[in-house]
Amino acid sequence: MSIKAVNIKYIYNAGTPAAVTALDGVSVEAGRGEWVSIVGHTGSGKSTLAQHLNLLLTPSSGFVSIDGATIAPGSREARAARRKVGLVFQYPESQFFAETVREEIAFAPSNWGVAGVALDACVNEAAASAGLSPSALGSNPFSLSGGERRRAAIASVLSMKPDYLVLDEPTAGLDASGVRGLTATFGELCSKGMAVIHVTHDMEIAMSMSDRIAVLERGVLVASGAPERVAEYLSERPVKGLVMPASARFAHGLREKGIHAPLAGGVSEIIETLEEARSRRKR
Repeated sequence: MSIKAVNIKYIYNAGTPAAVTALDGVSVEAGRGEWVSIVGHTGSGKSTLAQHLNLLLTPSSGFVSIDGATIAPGSREARAARRKVGLVFQYPESQFFAETVREEIAFAPSNWGVAGVALDACVNEAAASAGLSPSALGSNPFSLSGGERRRAAIASVLSMKPDYLVLDEPTAGLDASGVRGLTATFGELCSKGMAVIHVTHDMEIAMSMSDRIAVLERGVLVASGAPERVAEYLSERPVKGLVMPASARFAHGLREKGIHAPLAGGVSEIIETLEEARSRRKR
């Protein structure tokens, strides 16, 4: 079971002098239990693609398939399919409207007919899955810290029990501790069978957490595959606005000296490669 965007083309202001092609023939896929990162600089089309995956936008051409079914935006099937795909917008806390976190999280499932004890259980489960403390549920969302507000927003999406979670720059504006906490939470959700589609420009997170990475540049998919493969591509053909992790840049330098270090590995993998190279020289 998977979610697919197939050959998506999208034109803003189509048919007018202000027409802009935001996506041009982009295809991505994420299976349940996979972490797929969509990376690119501002204006690359990442957020536009995310909104197609949640069926908020209708492609100019191409289609979105969810669990094998091609979904027409605006159809009766689209409403049911949207329940399978949770979308967390960048800075989602700006969209808070309820007086308490509990009400915020309960909004979506209550619209789907969940009520009473089942609704309370749904809210508590979503909060726990997002790593949000039960003590925060009675608080006003705007009284929470930045990291807690982000978790509350994520919990409001998880309350729908989606199979696919699309995250548009979920760690933007958070400190290092907040970033580590959220990425760990997403990793746990992924390990439980949820697909995580992570839209980001943060290559360090993408390289360390992803099963696969898709690279967008000016609306075009320029590279796709396992982190190591994408790292090799970007080392040879840098994409404007994407900064490779320091470990990848160092590994690339080692490769130029004849030491085949893993570009998508961490510091420990690079050290292991250097130790193996030193051992071979001593033989």
